[in-house]
Amino acid sequence: MREPYDRVFISFGPFTIYWYAIFIVFGIIIGYFVANRRAKRAALPEDTIVDLLLYGLPVSIISARLYYVLFELPLYIDDPLSILKIWEGGLAIHGGLIGAVLTGVIYCKKKNLSFWNVADVVAPSIVIGQIIGRWGNFMNQEAYGEIVDIEFLQSLKLPSFIIDQMYIDGAYHHPTFLYESLWNIGVLIILLLVSRNRMFFGQIFLIYLSLYSVGRFWIEGLRTDSLMLTANLRMAQVLSIVLLIGSILTYIYLKKSKEEDLHGSIT
Repeated sequence: MREPYDRVFISFGPFTIYWYAIFIVFGIIIGYFVANRRAKRAALPEDTIVDLLLYGLPVSIISARLYYVLFELPLYIDDPLSILKIWEGGLAIHGGLIGAVLTGVIYCKKKNLSFWNVADVVAPSIVIGQIIGRWGNFMNQEAYGEIVDIEFLQSLKLPSFIIDQMYIDGAYHHPTFLYESLWNIGVLIILLLVSRNRMFFGQIFLIYLSLYSVGRFWIEGLRTDSLMLTANLRMAQVLSIVLLIGSILTYIYLKKSKEEDLHGSIT
């Protein structure tokens, strides 16, 4: 049994860079290049993705942190400055997504762009960020699941470095970070395939919301560090249900609207 991985990537003088930050930044960089390439194919204005990144990234980080802190407020009341220590973990994806969507809606309105078209362009990049970012949770030994025995983990054919890192507080745990990362790889593949024959603006983004919500609902049920709405309700599961229903209804509405427009143009 080896020691857990050090959370610190590198230290020099008073400065410390954490693995958590490295994975997040790496995910952002890869996501940017993918989104920029898709934006060119969609004939969006040249600076669209750069602008969205400059405006949306800080808003998303702040909203992701505030969302997390809101549900873990007792941990921060005695030490408010610790709210700023995002490198230690504690960024809620749903909070970040809310911030990103609001930024996108406002930006698209000001630039006279279709929000749904832009959302389709960036949806795969959001998934890429989630795929890579979950490995920051791995390094921090967080976002893990309930206790399991080592035989279960070995039956999944997991490499030893993952099994060893899931040994936390004297027990092995579900690597829920890995489940979500792998689920999102599947989501990404589906989004890229559907992108080849998109039927209407918003289709890709709404498929992302639907598929992610299904996976997150299942995986959240395995976790031990869920943000709780009440004693028995996990906030991420509640939001997953809301997003799933909302995205399906919106998908039906946009698809029907597109079909009616096509029918009207033909007649």
